Amino acid sequence: MKIQECLLLLSLGFVIWILGTIYYASAGHRVLETTPARYWVSFAMSPIISATFCIFILRWRHIAPSNWAVAMLLLSIPGMAGEAVVLSHLGTFMPRIQEASGGRYGAFLFATYAVVLGIAEFATLRSGRQ
Repeated sequence: MKIQECLLLLSLGFVIWILGTIYYASAGHRVLETTPARYWVSFAMSPIISATFCIFILRWRHIAPSNWAVAMLLLSIPGMAGEAVVLSHLGTFMPRIQEASGGRYGAFLFATYAVVLGIAEFATLRSGRQ
């Protein structure tokens, strides 16, 4: 991938992280501090929606599946770094979420990153076999 493409993916990842953080800062308590059924539905849907959106970006940019692992890392790294700061100062960045819900929020993040990066790695490995 060209350097411009890498910078674009990093920038998109940063924007996605900012928007997601704003969303969870304002509405996260409705997702994280709710009934068990609603929480688990959201927990399952979040990685699916995120992965679909990221795959759309990779296809929109015509990134070859052999580069999906690298591209998905570029999309993910800004959020991973940003969320480390957010989680360590949850009360500051997300005052509507109780500190006790930090673990649930972290679980959402881990599950989402695992699914997104796992799909990308699978696509990259599969492309090498063809």
